[in-house]
Amino acid sequence: MPVYTLPDLPYDYSALSPVISPEIIELHHDKHHAAYVKGANDTLEQLAEARDKESWGSVNGLEKNLAFHLSGHILHSIYWQNMTGDGGGEPLAADGVGELADAIAESFGSFAGFRAQLSKAAATTQGSGWGVLAYEPLSGRLVVEQVYDHQGNVGQGSVPILVFDAWEHAFYLQYKNQKVDFIEAMWQVVNWQDVARRYEAAKSRADVLLLAP
Repeated sequence: MPVYTLPDLPYDYSALSPVISPEIIELHHDKHHAAYVKGANDTLEQLAEARDKESWGSVNGLEKNLAFHLSGHILHSIYWQNMTGDGGGEPLAADGVGELADAIAESFGSFAGFRAQLSKAAATTQGSGWGVLAYEPLSGRLVVEQVYDHQGNVGQGSVPILVFDAWEHAFYLQYKNQKVDFIEAMWQVVNWQDVARRYEAAKSRADVLLLAP
């Protein structure tokens, strides 16, 4: 049985239009995300075969493949939930996400500063990658990370709570080479309720995720 499975979308293909077209959502979820799920499962099988045969020469490449595909699966699973057709704006106490809003202000000085930093991080990834808002348990702060591919350039222990996909397959059919325009449009569909739930969950598990003096 597969270890990992492709999650269903929490909305139909057209739910995020006009920010993201139905064609992109369908291809992105049904083809690209599905490929990362298959890649993770296939790599686990190949690692099991390598153990059985004590064929350790392939382990280096397989471990890299596992990190790539599994991280791609995880980030995309968050990505779909991070968006809603009724989203956008900024987190406000009046909407029940005041603790998240306070944490953003404390960690970045202001929502505007945070928005600018995450936008720049996502838009300036060289090649393929993500802009990520993460909870960093050692400091108890929120940090912005610039993730290369799916797994590179991240702090160990940090928990992603808001992710902007900056791979070309996330936007090229609609925005062509204007990645900056796509990132700017993404702010119209952020699901702050989902981000706030992830923030609370990450805080509650901090002592489990990372033990440090």
